[in-house]
Amino acid sequence: MEATLDNILSFIPQRAPFVMIDKMLFSDETVTRSSFLVKENNIFVENGILKEPGLVENIAQTAAVRAGYTSQRNNEPVRVGYIGAIKNLRIAGFPVINDEIVTEIKIVHQIFDVLVISGKITCNDTLITQCEMKIFITN
Repeated sequence: MEATLDNILSFIPQRAPFVMIDKMLFSDETVTRSSFLVKENNIFVENGILKEPGLVENIAQTAAVRAGYTSQRNNEPVRVGYIGAIKNLRIAGFPVINDEIVTEIKIVHQIFDVLVISGKITCNDTLITQCEMKIFITN
């Protein structure tokens, strides 16, 4: 099922100043895409650049909005996830203030409450970040 969400706060546990996505653009059984506009007052912006922690958190929150959306669609409470491991992190560039980034996560596999995803971030149609992430989901 495809979905678009403009108000993501009911689907993720994070709150300001740690919200690193603005919209869920698409979600189906294996892929979710989000967008995020880099703002000057972002906690992870230094010297006008969104730094590594913001990029990693953006990928994790894209996975979180997918999980929250899926839980609510199934009439279940939204569960919280924690990053357990990051593998093969590659950062080829950094977005600057007023850049919009688009993030895509793909489910590699899920075993019980452990989710393995691959994530990538593009900015101006250029791949700037990619990694694999293991996320532990709590009840």
